[in-house]
Amino acid sequence: MTAQQGSLAPVTTPAVSRGTVFAALGVLSFSFSFPGTVFALDGFGPWSAIGVRGVLAAVIAVAALLITRAPLPARGDWTALAVVAGGCAVGFPLLTTLALQTSSTANSAVVIGALPMATAVFSAVLTRRSPSKVFWAAAGVGAATVIVFTLSQNHGRPTVADLYLFGALLVCAAGYAYGGRLSARMPGWRVIAWGVVLAAPVNLAVSLWALPHEPVHLTAKAVLGMAYIAAISQFGGFVVWYKGMGLIGVARASQLQLAQPLLTLVWAVLLLNEQITAAVPLTAAIVLTCIVVTQKARTS
Repeated sequence: MTAQQGSLAPVTTPAVSRGTVFAALGVLSFSFSFPGTVFALDGFGPWSAIGVRGVLAAVIAVAALLITRAPLPARGDWTALAVVAGGCAVGFPLLTTLALQTSSTANSAVVIGALPMATAVFSAVLTRRSPSKVFWAAAGVGAATVIVFTLSQNHGRPTVADLYLFGALLVCAAGYAYGGRLSARMPGWRVIAWGVVLAAPVNLAVSLWALPHEPVHLTAKAVLGMAYIAAISQFGGFVVWYKGMGLIGVARASQLQLAQPLLTLVWAVLLLNEQITAAVPLTAAIVLTCIVVTQKARTS
């Protein structure tokens, strides 16, 4: 299977079914990332949380690569892996953690609302193939719906945190697109494993600088949050996410992520006692409809 076929070309029904399941598991895993980060910040400073999660994820990734005796990536794959490392293992954790210092989990979910569209655009540019008009229309409606809803949680007032989130959106979309394309010819877990390993020196340097300067209080909540964002948000979630993208394509898989902000809002209510409005059911219905349309739309 070529990279282009893995990204946008039609695939068989069994592959679509399995790919959708894997991608959905990835979305579910990522939906806990913001609450998990808030938990971690209960005992870690922002820079310590960023560095430590990356180092712990790298330890898991190295162990997995060594146990399976995974071969080194091909020379032509290192550029894509560097984008994955910079976008998913450094940029996104850094920018979203800084945003969560001053922004609520609900408002921060706006970055996830726009992420599917941004990922589809990056994928279209990479493969030089564009999804159908129906696909773009449904994706646009879904993204706009989620963005309007999440912004309304903060009364539409842009903040410094929103700038962090916008930057996180761009770097993560690039990491998703490059990683998903690479997953068409390399097992998805190895894509994120090598990306995390490439980012390890940066995260180690951040940890060594931050830990002596930021007080650490190892509360149960902080430990639980750190364990989750390191093992799942930074590694395990990407394993199933890239597997799904490799099977059904970057563009289609990315649209499943339209449901992620709504899931995050649910966890924010249940785990962080944040309040949401009665608009949640209506938004959920619109988004789920858009997901169904994008999954059935044929690509050009």
